[in-house]
Amino acid sequence: MKKLFLLAIVVMICGFCGCAKNSNSEKTIEPFRIYIEDNQFMVDGKRIWINGVNTPWYKWDEFGSVSNWNQYDEIWWDEEFEILKEAGINAVRIWISCKNDANYNPPIEITDDGLITGIRDKFWEDLDKFFATAAKRKMYIMATLTSFDHFVNQEPWQKMIKSKENVQSFAQHYTVPFVNRYKDNPYLWSIDLCNEIDWLVERDDVGIPNPSWAQIQYFIAYNAAAIHDNSNILVTVGFASSKYNGADSQRATDNLLRFQYNDPNAYLDFWSPHYYGWVGQWYGVPFYLTPDGNLIGSKPRGPYSGGWQLDPSKPALIGECAAVGTSADELRYVASSLQPPDGNTIITDYEYALKNGWQGVMAWTSNGIDAAGDINDLRPATEYMAQKYKELIFPLGDN
Repeated sequence: MKKLFLLAIVVMICGFCGCAKNSNSEKTIEPFRIYIEDNQFMVDGKRIWINGVNTPWYKWDEFGSVSNWNQYDEIWWDEEFEILKEAGINAVRIWISCKNDANYNPPIEITDDGLITGIRDKFWEDLDKFFATAAKRKMYIMATLTSFDHFVNQEPWQKMIKSKENVQSFAQHYTVPFVNRYKDNPYLWSIDLCNEIDWLVERDDVGIPNPSWAQIQYFIAYNAAAIHDNSNILVTVGFASSKYNGADSQRATDNLLRFQYNDPNAYLDFWSPHYYGWVGQWYGVPFYLTPDGNLIGSKPRGPYSGGWQLDPSKPALIGECAAVGTSADELRYVASSLQPPDGNTIITDYEYALKNGWQGVMAWTSNGIDAAGDINDLRPATEYMAQKYKELIFPLGDN
């Protein structure tokens, strides 16, 4: 009886302090941190839906830059987060390192043989300011550590991913210091290890021969384990090609990652596939399909019904999509029974994604870095979602 009484007190204390348990790791989750429960994102015991956007960079490779043209601008980011929060946005995906170009004093120090040896101090100084701003604005950050761009015509990076020793040096000198420096900031909610890493096997300018899937999987697995070993930060990888997300050719399942690096913490927490119009004819338009389940329809043209073929064991959000919304032409790849009755818009893209079981959408981009749109195109959707589903977008009422 005494033991039961003590147990009850412990439970009550955990409830009052806002503690939660991560269903994957059973670690104690601090307040304000996003975690996963029942294949949904949660914060402080309440569901949160990612009403998000990509602001991948203001200036290319700005963190750690000593060049006059692209130094980190703290004021710009503070004002941008304020604009986004007013538009109902609760999360931003940003590229922490865009290319680390060897042509100018790159902050990630890498030898000609692909060994990562350290990080320049200014990189951390800029990021300290950035994450302080994110916390001040209560903006959740998906931090993309690298991109396929690092490997394009850069032989040291190609050698990095092809060597287990070099991959371990990447984790030792970049991933783990990054995690340990910012893991106590709950607004760093997730890490995307590499933007569209599948281009490493699809392009002919990322090494001859191209990195193998086994080498890519080792990179993902080793770094995912390092993050999970040191923190409660969630881990993902955003693939460009739907064929590498689908159940038939999924390249980042737990079993595949652990086959390359045998560690229980070598896993991704959620899927974050990217979608653009060219994909629709082959795999359907994800907003109007469920994340899991098989496509039903004739390839290569729809109309499709069913799901987007993702492994249902993990939650899924759409990590990139055009901020201008899907085109009317794309909707012909979706069965008429699944289409919005009055046509598709960026608003229906976001709302149907929620209704179909996606755990969030992060459109590309807020600051209009290309023709895919900007905050003016996106705002109708994010404001609509924040108003209609406020308890999901801002469950703690802190917008």
